[in-house]
Amino acid sequence: MNRAAPWAIGAALVLAAGAAVALTPPDIALSQAFYLRGGVGDAVTGRTLVAQVRDASFAERVTAGGGDWDADGNWLVVTVAASAPQTEVDAAVIIAAMQIGDRTFHASERARDSLLGAALRVGTDTVGMLAFELPADVDAGDAELRLITSYSTPQLDDVVVLPLSLDELPSKTEIEITPPEWEGF
Repeated sequence: MNRAAPWAIGAALVLAAGAAVALTPPDIALSQAFYLRGGVGDAVTGRTLVAQVRDASFAERVTAGGGDWDADGNWLVVTVAASAPQTEVDAAVIIAAMQIGDRTFHASERARDSLLGAALRVGTDTVGMLAFELPADVDAGDAELRLITSYSTPQLDDVVVLPLSLDELPSKTEIEITPPEWEGF
């Protein structure tokens, strides 16, 4: 064996170790959620939820409860069709978040008639609305609606992610948040 062979083998081992370290996912990856993404208008199916964006609009004012509640501001109202893929036990959208750039906005819980917490059925879409109060400067760009069916942060579970393009959404003076309904009933 010549003198360069041990050095070449040692260098190869160091490079292999460096590659192994670089390719090993961080510890947080052991418990992260699985983001299930679809295209604009696509229905996305996860382990606990099937969802599709049906409509989205900006509004200067939202109302709910037959006029019992209202609020002014820069609102993004999204109509979603959702169902349970396998079981109706605990089937509901519990957390709805809108990711716009590096900012996250949660659906308002003040609108009692929203899709949040509504019971979902297997094979039948529940169509409801989610209202997001946004800062005045947020009215364009790409966004992602993230839907979760549990109260805790999903660990090793799926998150349904539905894309939205805010650039082309209509703007209305007022939108009434109506109670969720089963489609076809």
